[in-house]
Amino acid sequence: MKFVVKLFPEIIIKSKPVRKKFIKQLRDNLRKLLRPIDPELEILREWDRITIDTRCDDEASVAAMLAVLRNTPGIAHVIEVAEYPLVDVHDIYEKTREAVGDSLQGKTFAVRCKRTGSHDFNSGEVERYVGGGLNQHVPSAGVKLKNPDEVVRIEVRHDQFCVVKRRHEGLGGYPIGTVDSVVSLISGGFDSTVSSYMTMKRGMRTHFCFFNLGGREHEVGVKEVALYLWQKFGASHRVKFITVPFEDVVAEILKNVDNSQMGVVLKRMMLRAAERVAAELESPALVTGEAVSQVSSQTLTNLSIIDQVTDTLVLRPLITADKLDIINTAARIGTEQFAANMPEYCGVISVKPTTRARPERIAHEEAKFDFAVLERAIAAARYSNIDQLADEEVSHTDVEVLPIPLAEAVILDVRHPDEVDRQPLKLERNAVQCLPFYELHKRCSELDSNTVYQLYCDKGVMSRLHAAHLLDQGYTNIKVYRPS
Repeated sequence: MKFVVKLFPEIIIKSKPVRKKFIKQLRDNLRKLLRPIDPELEILREWDRITIDTRCDDEASVAAMLAVLRNTPGIAHVIEVAEYPLVDVHDIYEKTREAVGDSLQGKTFAVRCKRTGSHDFNSGEVERYVGGGLNQHVPSAGVKLKNPDEVVRIEVRHDQFCVVKRRHEGLGGYPIGTVDSVVSLISGGFDSTVSSYMTMKRGMRTHFCFFNLGGREHEVGVKEVALYLWQKFGASHRVKFITVPFEDVVAEILKNVDNSQMGVVLKRMMLRAAERVAAELESPALVTGEAVSQVSSQTLTNLSIIDQVTDTLVLRPLITADKLDIINTAARIGTEQFAANMPEYCGVISVKPTTRARPERIAHEEAKFDFAVLERAIAAARYSNIDQLADEEVSHTDVEVLPIPLAEAVILDVRHPDEVDRQPLKLERNAVQCLPFYELHKRCSELDSNTVYQLYCDKGVMSRLHAAHLLDQGYTNIKVYRPS
């Protein structure tokens, strides 16, 4: 099977050296992501596309490859093709009928041909011959050159030709690794997850920085969504997940800062800490999910006051986005349910928050703040490789990981519904219950205390992460099913 990867248009208009760099990075990213599915696949970098040859033709492997290709930044679209040696125009017709004839039944169609090289025929002749043959020998609804139900696409390149079987839209953007890294301030809600996705899509290696205001379950939830985003859109490059303990900072603000100014002061403290995190990771920019006037701290006046505490560039991808647009994007990329089920913890809620903070007033309030508390929080920040978060949790808890299901155990499939639909888990002797990991913390009380549950996911990361958390909560009947 062969896939042809078409580049995002903004890559094509780059200068020759930059274009070559971007295409090489995309090829390297795809090789790293696809080799676990097919260790023997071949990836060829060309001037205007990347071709991928694989011997895998089973449905599960093809679906897994397409999932990677559709969600890797830098790709405009992917075409699934059947490739043949070029014989003559009649052979093109016969191979085209074999490849796509069944898909044309009852539909109108048109044939489009692109040709590269020297041949004794032109593209129009191929279109007329193949279209006429299909019209005669396939039970379609006829040829329709304008707005047909289906377009049959043929590409002739020198002594080869291919028939496009299916086309899949890509993510667009730039390949990760072609742009500098950033540190995204992530809370797990709609805004911060969408803004993180947008920087990843634009080619930025995106580290995740979480300010823990006091909620253990909130931290686990944010780790989940960060893992999900990284695995789906950015797994070609390792990134860090940073937890900054901010409970004492919140306590200090509540104790010493005027109620109306607390929201702005808290954001300024977060930016001060995030600036230090970014310096540690050599990232030149921070990312937030703020949008103009969505909440009181996000008026233009307040954002200006907040930014004054740092010289580091602050990126706000959503600055002019409407909330509904953000929620729709979250639904499209798969983070909507994370945000909807995210445990909330807010230690600073002003009764009448200021929408027009003044520098002198903020300076007066911060003069009452003990900055040694902030320094201790920054010093206590935990830096973890994001792909090792589960191992970190398991090291604190005795999680039993088994390669086979236990007799009478219920296998709890905690994968995202999209993954379950693509490749359902089927076992002969054990019941399988689907419970997405982003709902586990709310629905764990529904689990039968007399039943052994083995948590399952594709990579064994989410299952171990949640098993450790449930065991910490006193659920002694939890194990992990991790097939070898």
